[in-house]
Amino acid sequence: MAEEDKAVRVLQSLRGKICEAKNLPPYHGPNKMRDCFCTIKLDQEEVYRTKVVDKSLSPFYGEDFYFEIPRSFQYLSFYIYDKSFFQKDVPFGKVSIRKKDLSKYNCKDSWFTLQLVDANSEVQGKVHLEVKLNELITETGSVCQQLVVRIIECRGLPLVNGQSGDPYASVSLVGPSRLDQKRTKVKKKTSNPLFDETFYFEVTRNSSYTRKSHFQVEEENIEKLEIRVDLWNNENLVQDIFLGEIKVPVKILRNDNCHRAWYLLLPKDNGNKSAKSEDLGSLRLSIFYNEDYVLPSQYYNSLNDLLLKSSDVKPISASAVHILGEVCREKQEAVLPLVRLLLHHKKLIPFLRAIAELDLQQTQEANTIFRGNSLATRCIDETMKLVGKHYLKVTLKPVLDEICDSCKTCEIDPIKLKEGDNVEVNKENLRQYVERVFNVIVKSSMSCPTLMCEVFNSLQNLARKQFPDDPHVKYSAVSSFVFLRFFAVAMVSPHSFHLRPHHPDAQTSRVLTLISKTIQTLGSWGSLSKNKLSSFKESYMCDFFKLFQEEKCMELVKKFIDEISSAQSKEPTGVDELIILKEGEVTKRAQGRNPIRKVHNFKKRWLRLTNRDLSYHKQSGKESLYSILIKNIVAVEKLEERCFNKKNMFQVLCIDRPERPLYVQASNCVEANEWIEVITRVSRCNSKRLHVYHPCAFLSGSWICCKNTDEKAAGCTCCTGGSPANIQLAIDCDREAERIFSLFHANLSRLQKMEDACGSIDVYQGPQMEQEEYAHFTIQDSRVTFKTLQQIIVVVDKLAEFHEQYRIKRSTRATYGSEENPIGTK
Repeated sequence: MAEEDKAVRVLQSLRGKICEAKNLPPYHGPNKMRDCFCTIKLDQEEVYRTKVVDKSLSPFYGEDFYFEIPRSFQYLSFYIYDKSFFQKDVPFGKVSIRKKDLSKYNCKDSWFTLQLVDANSEVQGKVHLEVKLNELITETGSVCQQLVVRIIECRGLPLVNGQSGDPYASVSLVGPSRLDQKRTKVKKKTSNPLFDETFYFEVTRNSSYTRKSHFQVEEENIEKLEIRVDLWNNENLVQDIFLGEIKVPVKILRNDNCHRAWYLLLPKDNGNKSAKSEDLGSLRLSIFYNEDYVLPSQYYNSLNDLLLKSSDVKPISASAVHILGEVCREKQEAVLPLVRLLLHHKKLIPFLRAIAELDLQQTQEANTIFRGNSLATRCIDETMKLVGKHYLKVTLKPVLDEICDSCKTCEIDPIKLKEGDNVEVNKENLRQYVERVFNVIVKSSMSCPTLMCEVFNSLQNLARKQFPDDPHVKYSAVSSFVFLRFFAVAMVSPHSFHLRPHHPDAQTSRVLTLISKTIQTLGSWGSLSKNKLSSFKESYMCDFFKLFQEEKCMELVKKFIDEISSAQSKEPTGVDELIILKEGEVTKRAQGRNPIRKVHNFKKRWLRLTNRDLSYHKQSGKESLYSILIKNIVAVEKLEERCFNKKNMFQVLCIDRPERPLYVQASNCVEANEWIEVITRVSRCNSKRLHVYHPCAFLSGSWICCKNTDEKAAGCTCCTGGSPANIQLAIDCDREAERIFSLFHANLSRLQKMEDACGSIDVYQGPQMEQEEYAHFTIQDSRVTFKTLQQIIVVVDKLAEFHEQYRIKRSTRATYGSEENPIGTK
């Protein structure tokens, strides 16, 4: 494995929810309420921001987040800010979690006490330092010692006001009766300053020095002297900003006269300042952090073979995929990697058909079909969410935007009506909204993805086979997914499906909830017999549904379900609808590149990527200033910070002008990573993609990276785009296989219990009643299941061995004090 160590990829992801805050301190002023929003930061880099919740001391956010983390970090932090319309927004409370502690909170909904935000504790980055002890002969002939401190460089300093700062370092020798301080030069516009400056400090020696072998600092001094390095950002006219500090005791040189290492920047006095955090309130969060060490593809061959033959195993409950769902306590953890892996290898449909059939065999009544949270329903849910995201955008997003942007009052519950509300007007508002949503859904069958149609066709056939005497079951089998679990869920939580940027406010959320409940019921009408309104719980909803023509709605629903469940249904070739894949504010380098007024070369622009082109606009909603057709994009790559002293930059290269890229700066590392991935994905099938590129810009007559003076010279670095892939779904099969391995490995004890259960069933010809733990497992054929379990354990043990070998080599290479493992990392 030695030659392949470099091929191991470390991939990090974070998902979860910012739920709510409570007991926030009242605002200082006549109005005690706060207008608050919450941010997520990796160290000191903001990567996510919620909406503002007005006038509340217990704001509810309810915002889901998910992103890939493209760099190393030490802390994940959540900040609560006061929104200010006249000055800078100010954070007043935070939750900071060390990276190593994130696993403690995985898959948990936890309340965290807000801590005080102290400017001297908001630090990020690391410093490379060298310290020596030299012998010095003075003019009088006496001998003393000289402490030599060399500040080599820093890495990963935080942005200041969104841009690279002007850092410098102060170097001090501190002792009981001395403080000698010196400082480096200021390095302009960089987060990775290269100082390479050396400072000299004299240290008094006693007169008993006789020979070099005795050269050492006196015991009393070595215990008390320390080197302190403080990093600052130069602010010229105002107070400089503290960026972090390190403290190195001189006694570290007791056994070695030269010490060279990387140090992690720490808060002032290591963040020991006490604060009354109990008065700041609490924040409820749900966090799931993942760090995968993905091995080269060949290591997953055996595991993939075992997983991909699952749909052929009889019974399906004895397959490796079904067993994973059985042993995982949180089944949702297993669902996403399984669905993605099977989808990529075109094995998803037969597997879904097999587990849906198992689900139906355990269903006694047709009216409860697919109502539980089984492995089958969860896998189908995830499939719809995965392949149906663009279907939702072209179907629901326009009407959702209209409802959210001009939300009319729709409350029809008499208990929740406010003073002055007219229930008849509200009812009419709601009816109009529902009709618009219902009509766009039932007319959308031609946009339904082919794979979803194939799933629905299988569900209909299986349901009719299981309940041949029920004429409605073929509709309820599909409506329980497409209406109840797809459209209705997207309506009530549009932000979770990327249909809206944030969780809607309370009034809009209530309107969407009422629309969602109505759509669920209308969708179920196609599978109900008449006169089912009496079964509804709320009387006001019964009255509301009388506004709809039942017969007409039933026919429309049935027609829609028949169309999306037809074996002949397929997406139209060449999607005509304009689909917005990603958009947001960026900073763009001017195409004209005015060489004189460099300050104005970078401007704020609105960048939009669709299935047709990449364009930038002066503002959102304005006409395009410039666009590049997707078919003309030949590469998308990162741009090194040293080009313009700006972080998070990337470049888009075009077929007609590859030597004149579009240079773009994203707002943070997560955004930059997402832009590169989505543009690469949509352009990856272009036939003339480049194989090499320049990682730096062409400035002052040459490429900074390779010094070539020809602006049209071919690139000097290999592109990272990879091989062609599906435009909508970029599936990393090795990563999905690694996730599945991790889940099997974490549940080895349950795999072994399942083995015991199989043995017990086989020996005693039936399950033993006293073994209650075994009752959780679905075992239809103990011998086939036992054989699969043995194969899984052999494969997992082998992969675990490879991971352990890599871990040992990695820990050996990353010595304490190296750049990968700086001192101060606990």
